[in-house]
Amino acid sequence: MMGLCIGLFVLAWGVVRLWSVPVAVGMCVVAMVIPPVAAMVANRRGPEDRWWDDPSGDPQSDEWWDELDGKKRPR
Repeated sequence: MMGLCIGLFVLAWGVVRLWSVPVAVGMCVVAMVIPPVAAMVANRRGPEDRWWDDPSGDPQSDEWWDELDGKKRPR
C-alpha cells in the first residue's frame, strides 16, 4: 500500500501534471488517504481476538475484573 502511495505521488507530479493538474492533485489526495487506511487495516483485530481478556499480571486486579465480567462468583 505504501508503494502505491509513493507511486501515485511520483506519477502525479512527474508525468500526469503535464496533461492535467487537477488529475494530479486528485491522485495526491488519493495518495494522502492511503497511509491512514493502511494503518487501520494493519492494526485491526479479528472478531476472535479478545485482547481485553488478557490477564494484567496483578492477581487482585485480575480477580476483580473476572468478578465484574461474571467469570467467577463473588466471595
